Order: sequence, then C-alpha cells, then structure tokens
Amino acid sequence: MSRVVVTGRVPDAAIEKLRAEHEVNAWTAPESIGREELLRRVAGADAVVSLLTERIDGELLDAAGPQLKVVANVAVGYDNIDVPACTQRGVVATNTPGVLTDATADIAMGLVLMATRRLGEGERLIRSGQAWKWGMFFLLGSSLQGKTLGVVGMGGIGQATARRAKAFGMEIVYQSRSELDPGIAADLGARRLDLDELLAVSDVVSLHCPYGPATHHLIGAEQLTAMKSSAYLVNTARGPIVDEAALASALREGQIAGAGLDVYEHEPRVHPALLELENVVLLPHLGSATVETRTAMAMLAADNTLAVLGGARPPAPIN
Repeated sequence: MSRVVVTGRVPDAAIEKLRAEHEVNAWTAPESIGREELLRRVAGADAVVSLLTERIDGELLDAAGPQLKVVANVAVGYDNIDVPACTQRGVVATNTPGVLTDATADIAMGLVLMATRRLGEGERLIRSGQAWKWGMFFLLGSSLQGKTLGVVGMGGIGQATARRAKAFGMEIVYQSRSELDPGIAADLGARRLDLDELLAVSDVVSLHCPYGPATHHLIGAEQLTAMKSSAYLVNTARGPIVDEAALASALREGQIAGAGLDVYEHEPRVHPALLELENVVLLPHLGSATVETRTAMAMLAADNTLAVLGGARPPAPIN
C-alpha cells in the first residue's frame, strides 16, 4: 500500500477512491497548507495530489524522497509545478485537462457580458442604496451582435468560448500556435491571425493560452495600446499573462473600454489600482467553480495517481 499526500481540500469522492487502495494523508483545513507543514507531510510519500496553490519544486520533490512516483495536479494549468525537476527525478506529473472546459468557458462568456453590459456597475449601484432612475443614456454598454471576438489560445477552452460567442452573433478570430482543424474552423467561421492583427480588429479579446516564459506579460502596455479604444479584455487563463499595472493604466486612461478578470498576476492579491476602477469586473478565480467540475477534476487527479502507482500510464500525463 502506497502513501498518498493530498495538499488541500478536494471532494470526498476522490479521497474515498484513493483510500480504497492506498493510505491517504489529506490536508482538510479551509486555509492553504503552510510551506513547512507541506514539506513535512510529503516526506516518504509515494504520490502527491497537489492544488495550484502549492509550489511543487525541487525542494519539495527532495523532501518527499526518491520513492515519489507521481505528482497529480488538480488543475489544467501546471505553472505551479517544476516539470523538468519532476522529469529529472523520474516523477510523473499529471494534470486535469478537458473536464473544466465548459465551466471555464461559461465564466469567460459571463465576463464578456458583465464587462460589455456594465452589469457589475449596475449591481454595485443597486447595493449602494443610491437613488437611480431609468433613462435613455443610463449605464449604456455595448452589444455583441456583429462584433468580433479575438481568442488568444485556441485550445479546448478557447474553442468552447468561441462557440458561445458565435451563439451571441459574434465573429471569431484567433491566434494560436497551430491551425484549427478545418472542420472546427469552418463551424466557428474562425480566421487565424497573428497577435497584432487580432488586437487591432477585435472588439473583445479573450485569453486562453497557457502560462510560461513565452506568455509572461503577453498583454502589456504596447498590446493594450494596439487595441481599439472601444474594446474589452477578458482573462480566465493565468494572471501573469497580463501586466496588471499596464492594464490599470489603460483602463484609467480610456485606452480600452473595459476588462473582466478571473485570475491575477499575484493571486490572491489584486493590483490596488484595479480595485479603484468601475470599468473592470473582478472575480475570485471561479473558472472551474461548479460542484460537477471540481468533482470531475479531483476524480481525474485520483485516476492519474492510481494509474501511476499501479504501474500504468496515467490518463493525463504532462511529462
């Protein structure tokens, strides 16, 4: 029987699945586990089921010991994992792609609607108790029909967001490392552009690319200046893809019309300048936050763990 350490709270079904075959040591407190406690707990572990809030690096891998076989991240992104360090030590790293596609695309489309129709401003106005009255020019937003959505990163979530936007009558352009399957591109009516072209023509830019050195501050002052002054930026991918200071400045100066964010550069801290602005919608990383999706993520992480411990190839390997 192997020893499995779970670094944070996950749905009970996944814990029960792991416990049916192995010893499980799970952190169950509502707050994130501290670094020292995490290093202590992983000592002697054969498997680590990690959340994106925990840094899985050489220090942790060495603290676990040479018997560690797998790190199963309960997330599709894995910028919290030093994958080369895992590979160097013969540790399999896995993630949970696919199962959170629709939930995250729903949030992306929700942010598009909230930003373009100023729904957050309206809700805050009602809650503030201020007097208000309907009028022809009261909280005017922007319609989506006939507008262009620019998708940066046309993987599963990007495609799902594009399908939702098409249902709202939007035209689709995208920037991605590879061409879409011709059938999918035809179904979406999607055109591939380079990033500069996409920024110039899009009315809404939605980010769905992975985070890494190549995409750090992919959207900065230069890119925001290239966007239409009437355009909106939405980020449900990873916070550091956007230079938050540059975004706050662009929003404040009217270089773009608005933004919707579910992720942040130094999460959970949000750039103070963004908090002062009415034309940005701020959500607390809710992309995968449905009961069904979080359960599916945890169950896939459990399946990845059990497969590696059983000597089989996991369903979703990273390395």
